[in-house]
Amino acid sequence: MEYTSKVNDLADAAILYGTLSKVIDCDVKTDTVKSAESLTRKLRRVRQGLDLIRELFQNFLSTDDYSLKEAASTAYKQVCAPYHTWAVRTAGSAGMCALPTRDQLLLSLNETDESAEKEMRRYIKASLPVIEYIDNLYTSRGISLDW
Repeated sequence: MEYTSKVNDLADAAILYGTLSKVIDCDVKTDTVKSAESLTRKLRRVRQGLDLIRELFQNFLSTDDYSLKEAASTAYKQVCAPYHTWAVRTAGSAGMCALPTRDQLLLSLNETDESAEKEMRRYIKASLPVIEYIDNLYTSRGISLDW
C-alpha cells in the first residue's frame, strides 16, 4: 500500500514523518515527488499559497491607490499563473471580480490602515524565511522549483 493512501494531509504527515525533510525524502525514494497526491506536491502548494499571500500584502501596501483586486491579480499573475492551466487562470481572473474594495476589506476585518499594515508587514517578514526553507528542501535534493 502506497504511503500517500495512509496520509490524508500535511498535518497527518507531520505526525507520521516528523519533519518536512523526511516527507520529501520519502517521495524522492518512491519517485512520487510530482505525482498528483504526493505530500511533496502538497507542500509545494502550501509554499505557493504562503508566497501568494506575501506578494498580495506587498502589493496592497505598496500604495494607497492599489485596490485589493489589483493587488491580488498582480500577485496571482506573479506567483501562481505560470503554473496553472488556461482554465484555472481564467477562473482565477473571474474570481478577482468578487473581491471587496480595500475599504470594505478593512471594515470587515475590523482593521484600520495602520493596524492592517502592521500585521501584513509581520506576515511578509515571517513568511520569507519559511518560503526560503521550503525552497531549499527542494533544491538541496535537485528538485526544480518550476512546477
